[in-house]
Amino acid sequence: MTDSSQDPIIVCQDVHKWYDDFHVLKGINMEVKKREVIVIFGPSGSGKSTFIRTLNRLEEHQRGHIAIDGIELGHDVRNIEQIRMETGMVFQQFNLFPHLTVLQNIVLAPIWVRKWPKQKAEEVAMELLARVGIPEQANKFPGQLSGGQQQRVAIARSLAMQPKIMLFDEPTSALDPEMIKEVLDVMVELAKSGMTMLVVTHEMGFARAVADRMFFFDQGQIVESGPPEEIFKAPKEDRTKLFLSQILSH
Repeated sequence: MTDSSQDPIIVCQDVHKWYDDFHVLKGINMEVKKREVIVIFGPSGSGKSTFIRTLNRLEEHQRGHIAIDGIELGHDVRNIEQIRMETGMVFQQFNLFPHLTVLQNIVLAPIWVRKWPKQKAEEVAMELLARVGIPEQANKFPGQLSGGQQQRVAIARSLAMQPKIMLFDEPTSALDPEMIKEVLDVMVELAKSGMTMLVVTHEMGFARAVADRMFFFDQGQIVESGPPEEIFKAPKEDRTKLFLSQILSH
């Protein structure tokens, strides 16, 4: 019998995307195994965020194949819904509902989508708030929290759906420096717990600490990929070297 745990959970083959005439993604190939932590980095406008958003169909790819956990991502609405149930997403902006409490924000999707009873949803929500370090904020509204706390609520909200994969699109870029660490600490814990993660970020310390592999994007292509050790100590491509020298000198 083959070991299915070694089957990739994400498969992207020759993925292309255009916005009108602008060719944003130019033939992206990537396979991600279960429990792998992937960091995607590169300059602004390199297609990183667009790529990660194609993985749950927030952006549509026009050519190539994407399969998530064996489900082909195409025009079939049922497939899209299934994939979105398996895939949590955390954005730069926290996208919390301002008129709902922290607890209400977290239980909304499990109750509506997973059809959980309210009591179960609230128990899980409180466990997750404890996991991200802010159980005492459950009954506050998002506007009463700091940016770092709001982002941790957003992570807890994604985890409440019990996804198999977590996608992060520059989750710390809208935060003040002192709040970045509290969000990264939660992400490090999540990575160590065995969650499959794809993270678009400039936080190279995080990449060094937990990434299994890093992918450098530039101009809609993967220029280079490899384990952090290799990428930091001996990048092969001049574009990677230049980008790292600029980002690491700050």
